[in-house]
Amino acid sequence: MPPSLKQKELDIKVHVRCPIQRDRSEILHIEKRSFSCPWTEENFLSVLQPPQDCILKVADYENHVVGFMVYELHEKRFHILNFAVHPEFRRRKVGAQMVQKIINKLSQERRQEISVLMRETNLAAQLFFQQMKFKFVD
Repeated sequence: MPPSLKQKELDIKVHVRCPIQRDRSEILHIEKRSFSCPWTEENFLSVLQPPQDCILKVADYENHVVGFMVYELHEKRFHILNFAVHPEFRRRKVGAQMVQKIINKLSQERRQEISVLMRETNLAAQLFFQQMKFKFVD
């Protein structure tokens, strides 16, 4: 369980890194707390197995996973498949730091955009990605 934060401590600095074995339970815990239909461990394993071109990254704060993202590599874009921040760490720039990590991987020659699908009812995600300058398309 990640350390709790003081109310005054708004923005925190996380380290976005590849996961290690001990991160598994924290990733699944965040997934269950974030979604009404969470991915199972098998769902994570299936998208991360070859020949899939998917990458899992975690946001680490004081040696605890406080967020994660799974994204797919396409020829011209990255596609975010799953993205969550621990409820106690939301609105503290954790998600922004994870998205910035993908933005930094964009290049003129290769991948030039990032896409993400979300439910129409997920207003929090819509507002977050709008703040990150994502554009909505039908």
